[in-house]
Amino acid sequence: MTMISASPAPRVGCRRCAARRWFGIALLLTLFLWALTPAAQERSWVVAFANLTEEPGVTLEGTGFTGRDVHEGFALAARQWPIDLVFYDNRRDPQRALANCEDAIGRKVDLYIQYNADAGANTAVGRQLRAAGIPVLAVNYPVPEAPLYTLDNRAAGRIAGDALADFGQRVWRGKALLGVLIGHLSPAEEGASQRAQGVSEGLKRRLPALAMVSLDTQGNTARVGELLGRVLTAHAGSKALIAAMDDTTALAAKAALEGTGRLADGAIVGHGVDRSIHGGMSDRKELDPNNRGSIVLGSVAFYLDRYGYDVLPLAVRMLRGETVPMRTVTRHKLITAANVFIEYPPYDMQ
Repeated sequence: MTMISASPAPRVGCRRCAARRWFGIALLLTLFLWALTPAAQERSWVVAFANLTEEPGVTLEGTGFTGRDVHEGFALAARQWPIDLVFYDNRRDPQRALANCEDAIGRKVDLYIQYNADAGANTAVGRQLRAAGIPVLAVNYPVPEAPLYTLDNRAAGRIAGDALADFGQRVWRGKALLGVLIGHLSPAEEGASQRAQGVSEGLKRRLPALAMVSLDTQGNTARVGELLGRVLTAHAGSKALIAAMDDTTALAAKAALEGTGRLADGAIVGHGVDRSIHGGMSDRKELDPNNRGSIVLGSVAFYLDRYGYDVLPLAVRMLRGETVPMRTVTRHKLITAANVFIEYPPYDMQ
């Protein structure tokens, strides 16, 4: 007779021990791999941002953007990085800028972002931060020895000038043309002269014989109709290529052409791309995919409301010890009815 011996039943305790061992090994491996990732190795940094001004209704850099727009852009962008933002308002006041810097030093922030137009205050702020061992990153206005993120008014103006010249050559070839610069042309701190110079360069590069006139509204858009009306009367047979220094002026120029019955005799490009000229699908603003026949050809983007998305990555690179360029420039671009919803997706899109 063949004897068959049964194998002993596996003990439940042994199975549980093996499961615990495998679970422990898997947990240790997971923790080890997580520890190798950059997110695990980076601590949270404290970054101070001292804004130019957050006064309600005060616009920045000759555009329609406010300091609050810039503030909100930084707050949104900060969510992508291991940083805690501390906000300051320089109030366009050199003494306030110095006081903000001293407070940030007292807080022992890891990096300071300075947006302030006063050169003397920026020099003092840079000196104090260097003494405290705190790196500084400047926005639009230099701080000695610090990297600078800045818009480029001259380059933006050239984009506007090129767009107007291209339209003039394509649509009004052989007709009498007149170049018009209009807006607040005098404030040097807002780069108006460089912007106007860039427009002239863009126009003259394609239309070297173009006659030009400059109309300084001194920041009062109510004067647009009067100033532009005189020029249109004096050049009754000409087509006007109009470069507005900001979007509000561009819209006022369109209204002036409409009011004088010369709508078909003008083409306009603005600067800024703020909410006065674009918006949601139901806002029916001038730059809208359904309004491609407008005499407002477009506006050159300055992206002040998105500064945080460009500036904070530079700040993080500095905090990581990486070398960053001493000058980084805003990517200016012509925004038209054809691409406005690509660059600025409508907030009410369903």
